[in-house]
Amino acid sequence: MKTQSGYVVVLVTAPDVKVARRLARIALRARLVACANLVPRVESHYWWQGKIESSREILLVLKTHRGRLKQLERALIAAHPYDTPEFIALPVTGGSPRYLAWVSDSVAG
Repeated sequence: MKTQSGYVVVLVTAPDVKVARRLARIALRARLVACANLVPRVESHYWWQGKIESSREILLVLKTHRGRLKQLERALIAAHPYDTPEFIALPVTGGSPRYLAWVSDSVAG
């Protein structure tokens, strides 16, 4: 595997599967991501407004190209019900050339 610096994996949490599916569809229909994985029953523990909180959430794992990142962030933040939604982009440092080519082809507008 060689370094593929143009690709990112984005993590977004949602309060339930209905919201997670809606966010995934928004991103896919706009061709901002090639794939959205929904990981159910994530238990999150976090600081919020000065207190430690916990909740059950759905984790979205989104695969895209760095060139679509800002558009993806704007679209998901605008549609998200949370006041401060998680949106974290992690660089891809390696991967299957065929898979990464598919990601590029899928997000090409």
